[in-house]
Amino acid sequence: MTQPFVETSGIARHQGFADLAADGPMRRLMLFTGVPVCLVTGYAETRELLAHPDVVRSPMDGPHRDTVLDDLIYRTEQHMLGANPPDHTRLRKLVTAAFTRRRIEALEPRIREIASGLLDEMAAAGDRVDLVDSYSYPLPITVICELIGIPPVRREDFRHWSSVFVNASMHTAEEYVEATTLMLGFVHELIVQKQEAPTDDLLSGLIAARDGGDRLSEDELTSMIFLLLAAGHETTVSLITNGVHALLRHPDQLELLKAEPDRLPAAVEELLRYDGPLQAAIPYVAQAPIEVAGNRIEAGEVLVFALLPANRDPRKVERPDDLDITRADTGHLAFGHGIHHCLGAPLARLEGRIALGMLFERFPDLRLADPDQDPVRTPGLLMNAIRELSVQL
Repeated sequence: MTQPFVETSGIARHQGFADLAADGPMRRLMLFTGVPVCLVTGYAETRELLAHPDVVRSPMDGPHRDTVLDDLIYRTEQHMLGANPPDHTRLRKLVTAAFTRRRIEALEPRIREIASGLLDEMAAAGDRVDLVDSYSYPLPITVICELIGIPPVRREDFRHWSSVFVNASMHTAEEYVEATTLMLGFVHELIVQKQEAPTDDLLSGLIAARDGGDRLSEDELTSMIFLLLAAGHETTVSLITNGVHALLRHPDQLELLKAEPDRLPAAVEELLRYDGPLQAAIPYVAQAPIEVAGNRIEAGEVLVFALLPANRDPRKVERPDDLDITRADTGHLAFGHGIHHCLGAPLARLEGRIALGMLFERFPDLRLADPDQDPVRTPGLLMNAIRELSVQL
């Protein structure tokens, strides 16, 4: 069976995964890329396997691997998300030393300032705006670029480059190589600048990070910047957009949130469970035979963890298809699980809380401009992204 995973409708996407999960928590199929995989849709099975020592990343794997030069792969894929222990342990320790909770918490006033400015621009633009272009995208890209130290003049370039990089399977090898090469050239120049004149930003912190005599190599630095730019804003764009869309589709939940704003942290967790920014995790490989849930996974099999259906697994969640911001414990997998659990989760949660809270406070009558239409989703394997969302203020 071939499953493309490129449905453009959110309803079709969730229903498609529900259909795949109906026969059990694991099944074999062919991706639209032509790769045979074991698709894992169950919550318990996903948690168990993501924490299993024999479920690993494929070393130096990358998109268009059959045509892309090794040099490009080495300079973009040597980050902790693609590494296994002990390399992963070493990289995560070095990056954590720079990506501190103190650094993240200190961003709150600036995130609020950026959001306030964007909301002013939305109000001045007229009654109808595209939430993605006017708010969901510029907020996290501005935050991550300021955090890393990317100058404003290059941020639109980064929007294009990172979109191609993240959704590589939906672009040709030539498009992927061109965008990645341009991004690498700029990142290299930026690293040289920060080495010569460090500032109080994350890139300078990553360059300075030490563990004894150990430090990040330049290939590890460029790979980490690629990861931060992609994971640090693409996913947060979808957290905000999908969250707003879900709340506008469930006015009872939105009214409860506006009446009781203290529920905002719990609401963000429920929104991550209900319609998270990732439909699937980056693929893994079984390096030895594994028995799970009465199924045998053979060594060498590629594993794809479908996070959307795992987060709606009825064995884990009561009324899984209902949005309920009063849930006591969502226990979602939107940020993954195990050693690769998202390091940037605290920043994403902070941005989500600020973005949603300030948006509905500023525009309490916000509504969908086209309520009878389900918004188009960006096609691909990993992202669960709404391409545009027209709203009336």
